[in-house]
Amino acid sequence: MSQLVILNLGRGSWQQGFPSVTAQVWESGTTAPTHAPTQFTGSLPPAPEIPDLYQQWQLLYQALHRRLGRLNLGMRGIELDEMGVTNVSEADFHGISQQLKRELNCWLGASSFGKIERQLRTVLVPAMDLRVVIETDDLQLRQFPWHLWNFLEDYPQAEISLAVPDHKRVDQTTQRLAPKVKILAVLGNSEGIDIQKDREFLAQLPGAEVVFLVEASRQQLNHQLWDERGWDILFFAGHSSSLMGRATGEIAINRTEHLTIEQLKHALKAAIDRGLKFAIFNSCDGLGLAKAMADLNIPQLVVMREPVPDQVAQEFLKYLLTAFSGGKSFYRSVREAREKLQGLENDFPGASWLPVICQNPAETPLSWKQLRDGVEATKKRFTKDWFQTVLLTSIVVLAVVLGVRQIGGFQSLELAMYDQLLRWRPQTEPPDPRLLVITVTQADVQAQTERQGSSLSNKSLAQLLDQLEPLQPAVIGLDIYRDFAIEPQYRRLAEQLSQNQPRLIAVCYAGATDAEPGIPPPPNIPTAQLQQRVGFSDFPVDLDGSIRRHLLGQAPPEKSACQSQLSFSFLLATAYLQQHDPNLQIQWNPTDVRIGPTTFPAMESNAGGYQGMSNGGYQVLLNYRASNQIAEQLTLDDVLNRNQLTPDLVQGRIILIGTTDSSYKDFHQTPYSKNLSEQMAGVLVQAHMVSQILSTVQDKRPLIWWLPEWGEIVWIWVWALLGSVIAYHWRSEAAIWLAAGCAVLVLFGCCYGLILQAGWVPLVPPAFAIVTAAGILVIYTRVQAKQQ
Repeated sequence: MSQLVILNLGRGSWQQGFPSVTAQVWESGTTAPTHAPTQFTGSLPPAPEIPDLYQQWQLLYQALHRRLGRLNLGMRGIELDEMGVTNVSEADFHGISQQLKRELNCWLGASSFGKIERQLRTVLVPAMDLRVVIETDDLQLRQFPWHLWNFLEDYPQAEISLAVPDHKRVDQTTQRLAPKVKILAVLGNSEGIDIQKDREFLAQLPGAEVVFLVEASRQQLNHQLWDERGWDILFFAGHSSSLMGRATGEIAINRTEHLTIEQLKHALKAAIDRGLKFAIFNSCDGLGLAKAMADLNIPQLVVMREPVPDQVAQEFLKYLLTAFSGGKSFYRSVREAREKLQGLENDFPGASWLPVICQNPAETPLSWKQLRDGVEATKKRFTKDWFQTVLLTSIVVLAVVLGVRQIGGFQSLELAMYDQLLRWRPQTEPPDPRLLVITVTQADVQAQTERQGSSLSNKSLAQLLDQLEPLQPAVIGLDIYRDFAIEPQYRRLAEQLSQNQPRLIAVCYAGATDAEPGIPPPPNIPTAQLQQRVGFSDFPVDLDGSIRRHLLGQAPPEKSACQSQLSFSFLLATAYLQQHDPNLQIQWNPTDVRIGPTTFPAMESNAGGYQGMSNGGYQVLLNYRASNQIAEQLTLDDVLNRNQLTPDLVQGRIILIGTTDSSYKDFHQTPYSKNLSEQMAGVLVQAHMVSQILSTVQDKRPLIWWLPEWGEIVWIWVWALLGSVIAYHWRSEAAIWLAAGCAVLVLFGCCYGLILQAGWVPLVPPAFAIVTAAGILVIYTRVQAKQQ
């Protein structure tokens, strides 16, 4: 797992500054077109003193090594500058080094560039491998010691490399006959240096096949570079130097021949096309070589920025390849090897400044294992590891989520989100034209006398029925308990109730247990007609007091005063439907109720977001009508005193009569109740239930549906899998949580889209699964990074 930062310095100069600096962060550690980078912009101010400081550092470096007697003896360079500073001390060199570091960080700390650094810190993970590529053509910028940037101290797995702005990926072909890292080791002119130690170390590298060319001729080197089988690593030890202001360079392949990169161009291109991934020039002054090799699009190479003492070169090679062949990434290996050189600086000042990586940003550095086994074989193993990690994580998270869900851990949140989704539905359904609701308000109650505890007196009910009957309603539903006798002076009312003229359906209350006596039906309704003319008014109430379910029928408690088996809403709706279709068949089955061709599936105890719900009787989810008003409404005063009752409002309709006086405590929480003040009157809840049955049968309006249990398990697992993929795909924790948040938003959008189609699928459990899966893999990545 790695991250990649490409810092393009754009056009500019030390004198004028660099006005267009761009930093791109590639979370996948690769610039593959399937991955989009995060980009930040800024600028760098003029700093003409910095190149002068570096030039002084160079002169002091060479002068110090000359004074210590290591300049011409044991330096892997072709030619060194004999001019410059004399009588330099190590204190002078240390002072200029510290001054150069301060000036560099002062320059990079400019406010115009500081915002790039701050933004980088929001997306980069210190525990991950980080490659920071400085992309520039400016030769002075390329020779600058970028590893001194203080920013890198907070990222211990990071290393700096150089790149040219123009680069491309090379389609390489490799013939791998055996699992070996193929190394072509060119040991050039060894005059004054000991490269035998380099040879001995390379020969004992594990899993490597090394071919040595010792002071070979140009023809021999050319022949090996053209080898059809290709090479993984090109190694050079000997004398080298930069030319043309470090725009190119040359190597001494033997005591008499010096070759530039241009003279080896075709052979090197052939080697790169056939799989050459790395070049290591363990020789002096290699930035010119690096620039020329970069023009050939070599994936990676390491050079020394200045003349390098023989012992430093030997130790660096040992440190680098020991770490790399031991399983560390190429960049971490270079940083570790470079930092270990600091231990030699008593004898070789400036040694840790010398190694430089040059990178083709279009290429991703390979591991030693990938070089040895081949990229495709490693990809297959990576794909397998990726699949196993993601799959295992998603399954573990699924098991945890299902366990928490089984004990009801998500139910309250799930029901709350269900309510919210219902409230967010567009209120575009019109009021149900088949209903009229007549409400008895608090003012209506106070205006009546002789009410006998009921909100509607015998006198008012008689007057109301007398006005309704001539207008020919389809059916009248009286949602008011009337468990008292009718006075003799209201004989006509008693006859209307006993003879079902007009057609009238009343209510009783069954109660939940035998301990509740219930409320009996009106005494004037004949016992033989109770099952057809009296329905129970009981609502299935959830633990939070909300009504989300619709009870169609039940077996009442044995000792209840209300023995009606069908709900008030069901009787009203079916009475209306049978007037329109006298042959309508109603069938009660063990798992559903059928009204004509329409099926009402009975709820299961774990339907939707419920877990272990009491599902006695025949229950369905109540799909509240998405309307600001369920039906047209009049008050009792509107009917009896204001003459607002018209044939158009009554004829052929279901008339629901109920109280809205809060003193009768017939108000209920519903999904539309954000607080206690927004409770819905019982008669309006009954209206929604009647409307649901009518709309489902006549208008094909869907009932709220839910997935079967296995479908919900698959649904939750898919989102757990997505959370795992997100965490495994992205490397930055900030990007992971951003992507996880986006995934939760997508989940929310899916659930909202489904609720618009009357579908209720789990929302909270899969959201928890996404976050948990991502969190587990983030922690796993941290632990793995620490172990590495």
